[in-house]
Amino acid sequence: MNNLILRAITGALFAFVVLGSILWDPYAQAIVFSIFMVLGLLEFYNLFNNHRVVRVSKEIGVFIGIFIFCLLVGISLDWLPVISIALISPLFFALILAELWRKKEHPLINISVLVFGIIYVVLPFYLTIDLNLRNESDLPNVVGMYILIWTNDTFAYLTGRVFGKTKLFERISPKKTWEGTIGGVFVTLVFGFIIGAFINKGEELFWIISAMIIAPCAIFGDLLESLFKRSLNIKDSGTILPGHGGILDRFDAALFAIPFFYCWAMIYAYF
Repeated sequence: MNNLILRAITGALFAFVVLGSILWDPYAQAIVFSIFMVLGLLEFYNLFNNHRVVRVSKEIGVFIGIFIFCLLVGISLDWLPVISIALISPLFFALILAELWRKKEHPLINISVLVFGIIYVVLPFYLTIDLNLRNESDLPNVVGMYILIWTNDTFAYLTGRVFGKTKLFERISPKKTWEGTIGGVFVTLVFGFIIGAFINKGEELFWIISAMIIAPCAIFGDLLESLFKRSLNIKDSGTILPGHGGILDRFDAALFAIPFFYCWAMIYAYF
């Protein structure tokens, strides 16, 4: 019970910071999400601190990750010309070049982990900032996206606790069930309709399809991080959020869902 109360308090404060920064001002969101990004990237590389094969240089990965993140955000804010994006390619190759001097075994694995960390953590956090800067709706698309992600997560858990019997992916996440998954998806679709019909009126199609995209992506994101942690034999990615673990534990569903939702939102806006 104490842990449940702690999780509830931490979750409420976390939601307040995330949604509050988005609704307050795009610059406030950029600052808050930049902090989340740096902490998340550090957590990702720290996962391999005691790995017997992987030996990443997290200092280089974090430095390049921050540089790329600032570059992309600067372009979105019109602080930098679009041509600045050309710098990203040599930055990625700089990560590869660093392995020449490190003299570590398995350099290909080290490089893969460094690059994947930037793709997995930096890119989604940037996309939320860029999407919010493009917002033209009463309820920002990014806020609606997080509401649907958290709705799916919450009701999958509750439905699974009450009705769950059939394991979804026992090898990776023994507690997840098909009943919980179906319940979470169904309620997410209902919330998607509510957002489109009563908040961002006239956008029922956009938000129902968004829910259809976000719900499975959120599930895959959760399973993906569970796979990482199980393969590394760790329980949580960090301890910064009492009752929840680390930044990656709290954003696991979002990190996978964000690129797909961003792609759908851009296609919908184009047509």
